[in-house]
Amino acid sequence: MSSDFESYEQDFAVLTAEITGRIGKVPKLVGDDKKQMVANVEKQLEEARELLEQMELEVREIPPQSRGMYSSRMRSYKQEMGKLEADFKRSRIAYSDEVRNELLGDDGNSSENQRAHLLDNTERLERSSRRLEAGYQIAVETEQIGQEMLENLSHDREKIQRARERLRETDANLGKSSRILTGMLRRIIQNRILIVVLAVIIILTTAMAIYFSVKGH
Repeated sequence: MSSDFESYEQDFAVLTAEITGRIGKVPKLVGDDKKQMVANVEKQLEEARELLEQMELEVREIPPQSRGMYSSRMRSYKQEMGKLEADFKRSRIAYSDEVRNELLGDDGNSSENQRAHLLDNTERLERSSRRLEAGYQIAVETEQIGQEMLENLSHDREKIQRARERLRETDANLGKSSRILTGMLRRIIQNRILIVVLAVIIILTTAMAIYFSVKGH
């Protein structure tokens, strides 16, 4: 089941990388090339959404004890998807503004200035997005480490509880063995006392029999 998830994961990584590259190219293109690029990005974004849906279905089939790590990765991919859609939306807005300027007849210098300004803003946004993505990845990895530590602590706690239960069982068995040994010792002492009493009685009986026998002669 996790192998299917990882396969979808690889496809998603390749697809989002292509989408990111194409979104960055949209402001730099003109005319039909730009329209075609926008259409291609829209199609790939839809494919990425479908991959996310498949990955989410796979996560639901993973056993609960192993699901935490995959759920964290899904949250990361959803945020990445949201970032791509936001970047594409900004790119389309810039594209629409450029088309409107062309229809209104703006001069070439104004368009070039706007394009340069837009490219500069896009690069700054990309740098900020990369920094945010790196920070988020660190947070996700920290969360995964925390989850693993909690799982290890839970396992250690179970081991300690089982050891305590075994100690209690051992104490109970030792107490039972002690009672059995005490009872056996008591019976041994009673048997020895009985033997001594019987021996004394036999000796006295024998002595009296000898005494009366000698006295009768």
